[in-house]
Amino acid sequence: MAAHRSAPAVLPPPLRGWLGLIAVLAALVVVALGVLYAGHSEPGTVDGWIQPTVDGAGPPWRSLALATDFLGEPVGAAALVVATVTGCLLLRQPRAAVLVVAGAGLAVGTTKLLKPLVGRTIHGADNLSYPSGHTAFLTALALVVALLATGRLGLGRTAGTVLVLWTALVAGAAMGWAQVALGAHYPTDALGGWCTALAVVPATAWLVDRMADAGRQQRR
Repeated sequence: MAAHRSAPAVLPPPLRGWLGLIAVLAALVVVALGVLYAGHSEPGTVDGWIQPTVDGAGPPWRSLALATDFLGEPVGAAALVVATVTGCLLLRQPRAAVLVVAGAGLAVGTTKLLKPLVGRTIHGADNLSYPSGHTAFLTALALVVALLATGRLGLGRTAGTVLVLWTALVAGAAMGWAQVALGAHYPTDALGGWCTALAVVPATAWLVDRMADAGRQQRR
């Protein structure tokens, strides 16, 4: 019973306000980009600025892009999730373990729901591209790890928010670069995937905490 009472929140209280605001803004960006590029099959203006400098990377960059892309493929993603969940359980952070599965799953699931609604394609009508599921997955996983680190280190609102956003930015930029370099997505697809994770994970973390707290109250 004491272990249940002392279970830390997966969404640190000092970060709730800022991350809630960021989640709302990120959701608005996802919707705005989806409306802007709905039904398109060509790069937009922003894509035209970025894509030529990244697309078609040669060795050794292509090998690095392929390795990064593998982390978002079913086998690589499953291995990352299992490793992260195991780490959470070893640290006695069951809520974080739940968030790894729920946050990453819902982020990727959201991209799968949005793709046919937006209808943006790349390299043919069958290749729906917006938003990038690979980018959403790695960003979501990074967000969970950053939230866990923030809670364990006892960081305040400013330091915690900076850590969470920088971690998400690094993960999203790495996977986004790989997707554009391999020609799988436009840069704005990667941005949409990154923002999808930023919108979904804080909301999911809040729900995990609420459900865990409700369950704890019922056991009293």
